[in-house]
Amino acid sequence: MITRENPARTDELVGTVCVTTPAQVDRALERARDAQRGWAALAVPDRAGAVRAATGAVEPVLEELAELMARETGKVLGDSRGELAFALTVLRWAADRAEALLVDRELDDTQGRLLVRHRPFGVVGAITPWNAPVVLAALKVGPALAAGNAVVVKPSPLAPFAVQRFLETVAARLPAGLLQVVQGHAETAAALVGSSLVDRVAFTGGESAGRAIGSLAGRALTPALLELGGNDPAVLLHDVVLDDGAADRLLMAAFATSGQVCMAVKRLYVHRSRYDEAVEALRAAADRMLCVGDPLHDGVSMGPVVSGQSADRVSALVAQAVAGGAEALVLGSVDAQTDLGRGYFVRPSLVLGAGDADPLVAAEQFGPALPVLAFDDEEEVLARANAGDLGLGASVWSADEEHAFALGARMEAGFTFVNTHNRTGLTLRAPFGGVKRSGWGREYGDEGVLEYVQPCVVHAPAAFRAGGAPLAAAAYPTG
Repeated sequence: MITRENPARTDELVGTVCVTTPAQVDRALERARDAQRGWAALAVPDRAGAVRAATGAVEPVLEELAELMARETGKVLGDSRGELAFALTVLRWAADRAEALLVDRELDDTQGRLLVRHRPFGVVGAITPWNAPVVLAALKVGPALAAGNAVVVKPSPLAPFAVQRFLETVAARLPAGLLQVVQGHAETAAALVGSSLVDRVAFTGGESAGRAIGSLAGRALTPALLELGGNDPAVLLHDVVLDDGAADRLLMAAFATSGQVCMAVKRLYVHRSRYDEAVEALRAAADRMLCVGDPLHDGVSMGPVVSGQSADRVSALVAQAVAGGAEALVLGSVDAQTDLGRGYFVRPSLVLGAGDADPLVAAEQFGPALPVLAFDDEEEVLARANAGDLGLGASVWSADEEHAFALGARMEAGFTFVNTHNRTGLTLRAPFGGVKRSGWGREYGDEGVLEYVQPCVVHAPAAFRAGGAPLAAAAYPTG
């Protein structure tokens, strides 16, 4: 049994859910495989239309789901509402793009006749994290369903409820067995990923879990999409515009969802000539925007971290940096109606004077503590920003867009933002994912839809059609 407490009020039980046994996972996969055959036989417009129609069932329960998400994750209520609305947008977008992309391509010319079709993998096993549980599930479910696959989703045990309610509401409007949810810990994940009934794996989460998922999928020879987080640098050049709008974007790029976002700003590099100004701009932005407290309370913009373990880890990283000579500058205010002692709260802070080798800088802290580091030269900061083995996101901030794009192209990151970072810089049309050890495969963009199909070809070379050229003239392909 999975029991989940409210991280803002740890004496409050949000709910319980039964763990899915390995035998039950197998039965779910068998139902998915049976459903997938008929689903894949439908024309793409028919599948897309069914997915779009199914999203309508969620609209009446959005507010209920938002409150549930806030209570189980600690994400503030407005943020939870935004995630749910965006998840519906993702499902509808995936259906639309599938119609445009997954059309047969046929050529009949002097080189021969060629047919390229996009076939679904079959059954997709998706494993999703707790920090954005519904939207990160939708980014897998939408493209996979529209492409003709069935999907079985295993959410994080730290956020099992809202995503299950969301997906089951959508699934009720689709063929039985096509979209299912299983619950559990590592044993359930292993039963899902290691099954011979799974044809494609999609995972978002941390590196250690990603290694385990990748190893299981590799042993089964199952292709896997892995998005594994990052240690995103943001670089503020000497000509950065630090008005209130830019400061607010930068602040929330680091501290939205209490800093627990894979593409959050984790390291802030500021040109030395603008360092003091940037720190003051962020302090002023925090005074305007950051209020720590119960995520269901009006006016609260930052809730707790997800667990006591997370709170202890982030606090220890800050304490270690301070012991080494850094300064922790606490930001924002506290909601008067919230007792921070009841939950897993960590006050947001800027950490000044840390070194690149400090664990707070060198590792992904995944919490509300942002190290601010000075630099003097662009080549120097590029080397520092590209240091390490993670490469999910990065950003460059400058009044000169052309220069920012040129420097951004040299960042070792799968997605580089200009003059923004994190969610304010995403677009559905752009593929998102990491390089280096931040994973492989892409979500968002056309590439995110094409991850769930396999191009299959039928080809009649010109040489072997009626009246074709002699064999010797066509022994090797020419283009």
